[in-house]
Amino acid sequence: MLYTHEHRALMDSMLRFIEKEIEPYTDEWEELGAFPAHELFKKLGQAGFLGINRPEEYGGAGLDFSYNIAAAEAWGRVSSQGVSMGIIVQTDMATPALAKHGSDELRKTFLAPSISGDMVACLGVSETGAGSDVASIMTQARKDGDDYIINGSKMWITNALQADWMCLLANTSESGAPHHNKSLIIVPLRENGKLRPGIEMQEIRKMGNWASDTAQVFFDDVRVPQRYRIGEEGKGFIYQMEQFQEERLAAAARRIGAEHLIMTVADYLRERIAFGKPLLDNQYIQFKLAELQTEIEALRALVYMAAERYIAGENIVTLASMAKLKAGRLAREVADWCVQFYGGMGYTWNNPAARAYRDSRLGSIGGGADEIMLSIIAKRLDLTVGNK
Repeated sequence: MLYTHEHRALMDSMLRFIEKEIEPYTDEWEELGAFPAHELFKKLGQAGFLGINRPEEYGGAGLDFSYNIAAAEAWGRVSSQGVSMGIIVQTDMATPALAKHGSDELRKTFLAPSISGDMVACLGVSETGAGSDVASIMTQARKDGDDYIINGSKMWITNALQADWMCLLANTSESGAPHHNKSLIIVPLRENGKLRPGIEMQEIRKMGNWASDTAQVFFDDVRVPQRYRIGEEGKGFIYQMEQFQEERLAAAARRIGAEHLIMTVADYLRERIAFGKPLLDNQYIQFKLAELQTEIEALRALVYMAAERYIAGENIVTLASMAKLKAGRLAREVADWCVQFYGGMGYTWNNPAARAYRDSRLGSIGGGADEIMLSIIAKRLDLTVGNK
C-alpha cells in the first residue's frame, strides 16, 4: 500500500492539528489524568478526523480504510499516547460495527454525532474475569418487553468517565455456544450530563497513558431498548472479532510513530557531549538506532500489506495479529533503548522517552495480549497439535 498525495495531505493536516491543538497541552492533561474529550473531539470532528472511512450520509468522508491507517500513523506522533488511544477508541474500536451493521436509526443517533465530535464513545468488552478470553464474558442483557435489562460490569474502559455511550458486548441468551449467544448493544451512559440510574463507575489509575481516563463500569438493571442492538441478535461475538481487526491494525499503525522518538533522542545525542565528542558519534549508538528504524520500516510494510488485503476483502486475521504482536514489542524496545541513551535524563518523569516507556507497555497487553496473538497465529499457521 503506497500513500498517495491525498494520504500525505491528510497526514500533514493532522500533524498541524497535533502541533497546535494537542502537544501544547499534553503535560497538563497528563497531570490531570485525562484530556478534555468533548472539547478535543469537537475540534477533531470539525476538522473531519473522526469519520475518515465512515459513510458520507452520516457525516463521514467516505474514504477507504487505507486513510484510517494513515490517520492512525499520524496519531502515533502525539507524545502522550493516552490521547491518541482515546481518539482511536472513538474511530477504530467503538464505531466500526455500528457503521457496518447498525440500523439507520442507530447510525443517525450515535454514529453521526460521534463523527461530528458531539458525542464521546467507549467500548465495553473486557471484564475482570474476561480480558483476552472474550467468549467468557458474564455481563447479561435479559429481554423484558421491548427492552434489554443489563447487569454486570466492564473493565479497563477507555474514555468511560467522559463517554456518552458504550458499544457493549453482552450475553443475550443463556443457552447456545459462547460464540453465538452474544450481542453488541448501544448503551447510553448519561442523561443531562449525569450517569443514568443503575450505572456506576470506578476510576482506574494506570502505570502509563495517564492522559486517558479509564474506569470499571457497573450495570445494575440498566434498561435499554432492544432496537439499540447492533445488527442481529447472537452475532455480537462475530461483529466484535471484525472490530478487533480494525483496532489491531490501527494500533499497529500508531506504533510506527515510535520513529519520532528515535529522531528525538538522536537530536539530543547530537548535542550531548561526553569524553570530548557528541554521544551520537558512538558507533554502537548509531548502529542500534539504525537497527530500530529498520524494524519500524518492517512494521510499516506489514501494516500496509495487511491494510491493502483488508480493503480487498481478504481475511487478515493472521496479518493483523502479527502486526499487533510486532508493534507492541517494538514500541517497548524502542522506548527502552531511548531511555538508555538519554542516560540519567531518561529516568526523569517528564522525559519523552520515559513517558513512551510507561505508555508503550500497554501495547503488548491491551487489545489482545501477545500470548493471544501468538496463539491465533500458531493456529492459523496449522502449528498446533490439535490441528493434526
